[in-house]
Amino acid sequence: MDLFASLQEKINGKNIKIVFPEGAEPRIIGAAVRLKADQILEPVLLGNVDEIKAVALKNGLHVDALTIIDPNNYPVADFQAMVAAFVERRHGKATAEQAERILRDGNYFGTMLVYLDKVDGMVSGIVHSTGETVRPALQIIKTKPNVSRTSGAFIMQRGRDRDGERYLFSDCAININPNAQELAEIAVQSAKTAELFDIDPKVSMLSFSTKGSAKSPEVDKVVEATKIAQEMAPEYQIDGELQFDASYVPSVAAQKAPGSEVAGHATVFVFPELQSGNIGYKIAQRFGHFEAIGPVLQGLNKPVSDLSRGANEEDVYKLAIITAAQSLQ
Repeated sequence: MDLFASLQEKINGKNIKIVFPEGAEPRIIGAAVRLKADQILEPVLLGNVDEIKAVALKNGLHVDALTIIDPNNYPVADFQAMVAAFVERRHGKATAEQAERILRDGNYFGTMLVYLDKVDGMVSGIVHSTGETVRPALQIIKTKPNVSRTSGAFIMQRGRDRDGERYLFSDCAININPNAQELAEIAVQSAKTAELFDIDPKVSMLSFSTKGSAKSPEVDKVVEATKIAQEMAPEYQIDGELQFDASYVPSVAAQKAPGSEVAGHATVFVFPELQSGNIGYKIAQRFGHFEAIGPVLQGLNKPVSDLSRGANEEDVYKLAIITAAQSLQ
């Protein structure tokens, strides 16, 4: 089944609410109108109501059926409750006066709606930077137990029929040079993400070495990360260090890593650092003609998704569906 048909089956009828802080952006409005019309989820737009309606009218869109919240005109009692919750969550790092100013920012306001269970997830980043989107989530929602930081995975899909291919590449978006512990956490979170997207997780810890074929501190990090990940999540098949060809090609795996349950059959590829991950997914996308869907942020207590500033309406639509599905975990 196509990925998004499968995800829609999972979220249909769940009345999942996704907030969009960049509510006056035409690509956001277009996707929200479609999501509402298709009865997939309940979009919530943040911004000035008159401005959003004017942009919608200019683009031939009708937003009367959508929920629109203006952070600058939020009911006083509700806003003060949000301020109090923010001050408590920040453990004294912000006064009530500072919180009132901070929470007028759409990303912070939207993140608090997620934290307070007013909505189920957030999608932002089509105007804002990754830092502006992720920072409020790290400060307010925070990462899951035993996860020190969030990471970004891409679903790589080629072909939509039953013979199509679907893999997960991680981390390709957030952590520049994770240490062994962080890399292990990324591997375990990636296995869990893969399951959500109907990928049977066989996790390869990638390197330029396979089973000791090369020696260097970079290889040692992957070897250590593999051991930690295996101890953290023995229920998953995780192996390394493996080169990409040994991970992907059964004949190469038989030569380089005989006896490995992952080599030659990997579906989740964990890159040792961001540079190789970012390069790797873009090579697969451009040379291999894979559709790269994401980044999907992993490890947060509740889902917040970061769009590329070059995203189109279809990207917003799809990432909202992914975020809604994450909320079910």
